[in-house]
Amino acid sequence: MLDYIESLQVLAERFARLQGVGKKSAMRMAFSVLELDYESAAAFAEAIVNAKKNIHKCPVCSNLTDKDVCYVCSDLSRDTSVICVVEDVKALMSIEKVREYKGVYHVLHGVISPLNNVGPDQLKINELLMRVKKGEIKEIIMATNPTVEGEATASYISRLVKPMGIKVTRLA
Repeated sequence: MLDYIESLQVLAERFARLQGVGKKSAMRMAFSVLELDYESAAAFAEAIVNAKKNIHKCPVCSNLTDKDVCYVCSDLSRDTSVICVVEDVKALMSIEKVREYKGVYHVLHGVISPLNNVGPDQLKINELLMRVKKGEIKEIIMATNPTVEGEATASYISRLVKPMGIKVTRLA
């Protein structure tokens, strides 16, 4: 189709590599970038590079942040004795949007999925256990998705934590 415009093809292919972006959407995004003036396109590219350079995982909970510690972990009004365990940052953001939960989080960055070669060692489970072993945690709320993988992950973590005397609950 547009094979003769190599730069456009490469741009569309880069967009298509993003999760959830198909070929048609990627091509629309590429055309949108071409419609930008040069300064806007440069600012867009700079925003991508800056985000990649500055955003990292919080050393406490593995949430994404551009600070030393994420906004949740640095909020002194939070109840640090209750940890809500989520699969990813998008889930954390969904819970935060409701503005009801006052505890802290732990982001696993995935779920146990043998079919996708993801085991417990690829997730932030050891970091969670280290937080629990410090002795300040009273309850862990498992907020993984109700999929087979999410349930397996919640069950696995529950089995590890229950012998420590920590209350483990599951989001409905």
